[in-house]
Amino acid sequence: MADSKKKRGGADRALIALSESYEDAYWSKKFKITPARLKAVVKKVGHSARKVEAYLKEQKHKAADRARIAISEPYEVRYWSKKFKVTPARLKAAVAEVGHSSKKVGTYFAAKKKTAKKKAAKKTVKKTVKKTTKRKKAA
Repeated sequence: MADSKKKRGGADRALIALSESYEDAYWSKKFKITPARLKAVVKKVGHSARKVEAYLKEQKHKAADRARIAISEPYEVRYWSKKFKVTPARLKAAVAEVGHSSKKVGTYFAAKKKTAKKKAAKKTVKKTVKKTTKRKKAA
């Protein structure tokens, strides 16, 4: 598709002409991708700049969301609840406290487990101390 330099209207600005090296450089810089990636995306979605931009945003969004917990989606709540072996209510509380990052939520639950184990260990120590003191008093 030849790019007419006499046409300067909106229709011409809305299309990506890969046959022109200056347009290839401009759009690659604008979308912050390599020229090869731009060509692949244009081949996939077409020459419309809006379609290319929307596709790139969607791909970026998908990559960023892999480790994000979306509490608004029931299937995500089920998945992450099973993964961390907690109830959905505890998962929601953890997300509210530390944020939507699955790494932060995992760290939060790991810290909670450590403190719970320490408390349980202290309780068992207290119980054994009480039993031994009762036995000594009885004797």
